[in-house]
Amino acid sequence: MDLTLRVWRQKDGQSTGRIETYQVSGIIPDMSFLEMLDVTNERLIEEGKEPIAFDHDCREGICGMCSLVINGKAHGGFSGTTTCQLHMRKFNDGDTITVEPWRASAFPVLKDLVVDRTSFDRIIQAGGFISANTGGAPDGNAVPIPKPDADAAMDAAACIGCGACAASCPNGSAMLFVAAKVSHLAHLPQGLPERGQRVLDMVAKMDEEGFGNCTNHAECEAMCPKDISISHIAKMNREFIRATVRGD
Repeated sequence: MDLTLRVWRQKDGQSTGRIETYQVSGIIPDMSFLEMLDVTNERLIEEGKEPIAFDHDCREGICGMCSLVINGKAHGGFSGTTTCQLHMRKFNDGDTITVEPWRASAFPVLKDLVVDRTSFDRIIQAGGFISANTGGAPDGNAVPIPKPDADAAMDAAACIGCGACAASCPNGSAMLFVAAKVSHLAHLPQGLPERGQRVLDMVAKMDEEGFGNCTNHAECEAMCPKDISISHIAKMNREFIRATVRGD
C-alpha cells in the first residue's frame, strides 16, 4: 500500500504545531496502525529526520496509551477498537490519512502526537479507590453480589482511561471516564463505605482539571474503544445528587 500521511508535528508544549505530509510506500495491509508509524519512523531516521513521537505500550488494546485522532475520529472511529488494534486493511491503497493528538484543553500536547493525560491520574487519586484493612484475603463467596450489579461493575471497569471520550466530546468533557470509575465501585459492596465522598471528590477534581460539561452529545460512547455506555453517566449523576442531599 502507498499512503499519504498528514501528521501533526509539534516540538513541545510551548511551540506552534503544524501538519507535515509524508509519502509512505510498501505498507502491508496486516500491519497495525502503530506498526505503520514504526515503519514511517524508521524511514525518517534513515533520512536523518526527526521521528514522529507517539504514545504506545501494550499494543494489545489494554493500556489505553495509543491515543491518536485518525481522520478526525478518536482511535480511527471503529467500534470497540483502539489505535493499536486498528489494521491498515481498513484503509485503501492511495489513501490520505490525517493523524493528530487528542484535542482537549486538559490534555496539553507534549510533543507531536503525545499529550499529557496525568489529569486522569489525579482524578483517580482523588477518589477512584477503596480503603480496605490489610490481612488475609476473604473468601471469594463471603460477600454475595447480585448478577446485574456484577455485570454493571464489570462493564464500567472495562474503561482503560485512554481519553477518547474527552478528545471526541465537543465540550472536552471527561464525564464518561469519571462515571465509569464511580459506577464501577458504586455497584460493589466494597465501594459503598466511601461512595458519597468518592463521587464528590472525583467530580470536583474533574472540574478543577478543566474538563468541560456533559451536554449529552454521546460522542464519548460512540468513540469509546471499550463500548462503555453513557448509562454510567446517569448512574454517576444519581450518586452525586444522593451524596449532595445526604451531605456525604
